[in-house]
Amino acid sequence: MNEKNILLIIAGGIAAVKAPDLIRKLTQEGVRVTPVLTKSGAQFVTPLSISALARSKVYTDLFDLTDEAEMGHIELSRSADLVLVAPSTGHLMAKMAHGIADDLASTILLATDTHVMIAPSMNVRMWDHPATQRNLAILKADGVQMVGPNEGEMACGEFGAGRMVEVTEILQAVAQYFKTGPLSGRHILVTSGPTHEPIDPVRYIANRSSGAQGTALAEALRDLGARVSFVTGPADVAPPTGVQVHRVQTANEMLTAVQAVLPADAAIFAAAVADWRVDEPQKQKIKKQASGALPDLKFSENPDILALIAQHEKRPELVIGFAAETSNVVENATAKLLRKGCDWIVANDVTPATGIMGGLNNTVTVIDANGAEAWSDMPKVEVARRLAKRIAGALS
Repeated sequence: MNEKNILLIIAGGIAAVKAPDLIRKLTQEGVRVTPVLTKSGAQFVTPLSISALARSKVYTDLFDLTDEAEMGHIELSRSADLVLVAPSTGHLMAKMAHGIADDLASTILLATDTHVMIAPSMNVRMWDHPATQRNLAILKADGVQMVGPNEGEMACGEFGAGRMVEVTEILQAVAQYFKTGPLSGRHILVTSGPTHEPIDPVRYIANRSSGAQGTALAEALRDLGARVSFVTGPADVAPPTGVQVHRVQTANEMLTAVQAVLPADAAIFAAAVADWRVDEPQKQKIKKQASGALPDLKFSENPDILALIAQHEKRPELVIGFAAETSNVVENATAKLLRKGCDWIVANDVTPATGIMGGLNNTVTVIDANGAEAWSDMPKVEVARRLAKRIAGALS
């Protein structure tokens, strides 16, 4: 990050109090920070403190003629290596999504041809509101990179998604953006974890996938410079930092999230998606019958996400599936490769005796048009590194 120029837009919201620490740590990394403070942001931090930490003039007013003579909003918007908005309020996100430019910050964001990264911060109800989610989808489609938000306790006393990520997570995301590597400039999609298909409000269909292999793979691709979109079901392991995380529950939600992040250069489907779902999940908990009769559950097949993306109009250059098998591993996985229309299959034996599902190690066979390549037992982190290097070679 040394010698990089970041235009930091500080919007209103209690998370603005993290801006001084963010500026301090960015400058310690050799970054030149040019601050833009909105009128509401100035209610939480002062221009004087921000200027002192950034060692730079703080820009606040679109109609300051002196600023327009020295460095107008067009030049400000295009002189940086990255435009970082932290915090980004729901209000500012809405203006970005709909091209509203009524102050310095929103005008810069409309005029810029530089990559934009935002760290959303708002109340959980505001974050979950359909309008915010629609705006979020627009911004993602426009190529705006998101960092967070996290789940946690908020200043208002409520708990949930909407809390701005910590300064260290923003630094990791910025460092990843500037990182050079064999996958720099590449966008890679990774799915991970299980899906949960509801039966009633307290029961669901799932599997034993921990999400560990998918998380390790996303981290390895990130470390090679890729921009990673990580679509994860309710996994046991925490999602990686420095990637764009999309949390889902069901197979249908996963398909929607996957299609929303396309196009991508490569897509790796490491998630263990449930094959079936209950047709009509009950709205109330199913009670035992005095007669001992079992509930009458009707099932439907879930969408085949791997096959759909392999035939998609926005098909990535490289599509990779995973095959968790309990018998005839190579034969079944090879048949899956042909049936799904993907480029590679990463197969493994997940019988309970192997300890692979939910464990730390993995033993895989990578199958492609040239045949099968068996890898010895190794930590899932190392499997991820080797697979990431193989992907980088295929995309070079």
